[in-house]
Formats: sequence, structure tokens, C-alpha cells
Amino acid sequence: MTNSNSSNSDETLYHKEWWVERWLELLDSYRFKKRLERARIYAREGKILSIKFEDAKVFAKVQGSDINPYQVSLSLVPFVDKDWDYIIESLSEKAIFSAQLLAGKMPENIEEVFINNGLSVFPFTLSDINACCSCPDKANLCKHIGAVYYQLAEYFREDPFTIFKLRGRTKEQILDALRQLRLHKLNQQKDRKLTKNKDKLPEITETLNHQAEKSKILDFTKFWQYKRGLDSSLIVIIPPSDDQTVLNILGRITLTYEEARVAQQHLQQVYKNMSQYAVMEALNRKV
Repeated sequence: MTNSNSSNSDETLYHKEWWVERWLELLDSYRFKKRLERARIYAREGKILSIKFEDAKVFAKVQGSDINPYQVSLSLVPFVDKDWDYIIESLSEKAIFSAQLLAGKMPENIEEVFINNGLSVFPFTLSDINACCSCPDKANLCKHIGAVYYQLAEYFREDPFTIFKLRGRTKEQILDALRQLRLHKLNQQKDRKLTKNKDKLPEITETLNHQAEKSKILDFTKFWQYKRGLDSSLIVIIPPSDDQTVLNILGRITLTYEEARVAQQHLQQVYKNMSQYAVMEALNRKV
């Protein structure tokens, strides 16, 4: 009955995000189950008086049977700077990783990033964790160390970056490095685009210069003049076939019906006279 209640309490205390499960599975691999049970009770009953991080190490005070609390220390082997450079580079290549980490979530396949770089973010066995306690029990793990393990599971649930802290990088360091690297890549893309445009600049400049030189030799006052003779058999010169004027093109204007009618008649006569004049000019006849 006790074990069943304890298990249910653990389910309530440690919400099973996958990264928390990984940590707890590591503890469950320990063969002395009664010792683990006592460690869970210590964690559940608030025997851990304090936990603090110093660099990549955890230091805790756990109240045991003695008057003075026991001193517990715990650490993993931190990754070196070069390893973290590779990891950050790999994380930056997938926007989903950055987005989820910024949202406080641990991407489900983030372990692949570490594995591809020859690393493992989680320890493989309990022996990969360096832990010691000031209590007289020389076994590793003692119930005080075990209690800290369980309390760390709660830390992992609240902040997935805690596991990274044990490997030598804080949340702020990781996110700042990701932002800087992504900004650097964006600047590189801009530089490549500018370089590409610069490569085309001589060609564009040459075209513009050619057009400018060409415009200098053009006399726009003579644009409509044609000095060569035309073959009369190929040209038919006739006045417009309709009575359309500029009023028809402009559409409805602010004139009364009578004003519009008079204006239309006047313009039609003007257009007719100009058409006749143009035909006579085209045929080299004098008006």
C-alpha cells in the first residue's frame, strides 16, 4: 500500500516530460530499490534544505538524522568550449530547435545534435555522475544523494536548460550564442547579396552610360521628321473615319448639355480642318 501511494505521489511531483523521464529512468536503473524509496521520501518531505549551482556543479544541504545537514555535491563532466561551439552551430541550423528552446521546451530529437557531435547530454549510467555526501554511509548512492537526484528532476521539469547547466552552459549563454550565430548568418546572406549586386554593377553602369551617350546625340525636336521619300503605292493617307474628339476620350465633364453640344461641334470642325491640312501637307500640297 505504501509503495502504491508513493508512486502516485511521485507522478504528481514529477510531471513526465520526456527529458524528466530520461533522468528518472537513470535512477530507476539503480538496483537497491529500498534505498531509492527512502530517497524519494526525503525529497517529498522537504529534507533538502537548499540547492545551488556553482558553474557546472550542484551543491545541496540535506537534513538527515544528524543535527547538522549533510553536504552533497553532484556534477557531470562538462563539455569543453570547442564541443559547445559545434553544438550551437548544429542547433542554429534548425530553426525549430531555436524556437522551442526559446519557448522553454526541450526539442524531442535534440539528443541527435549531441550524438552527431560525439556527445551525450544525459549520462548513460549513474556511475557517470560524480556525487559525494558528507554522511557516514559510504554507498553511492546514499539516500541524501538520491533525494538530490529526485529534486533535480523537478528542476529539469521547470527549466529544461538545467541539464545543459550541468554540462557547462547556462540558459542565457546558449540562447545568446544562438542569437549571435543566427544574426551572423543573416549578415552573411546580406553580404553575399550585396556582393552579387556589386558583380553586376559594371554591366549596369556600362548600359546606363551607353544610354546616356545615345541620348546626347538625339535631337528630340526632329524626332517626327522623316527626310526620305515614301513609296506612294504603299501609303494611303486619309482623314480619320470617325468624329471622335478629346471630349469623347475624357468622358463626362462638368458642362451643361448645351455647352457640351456646342463644344463638341466646335471641336469636330477643328478636327476636320486639321485633318484636311494634315493630308495636304502629307501630299506636299500647299493649303
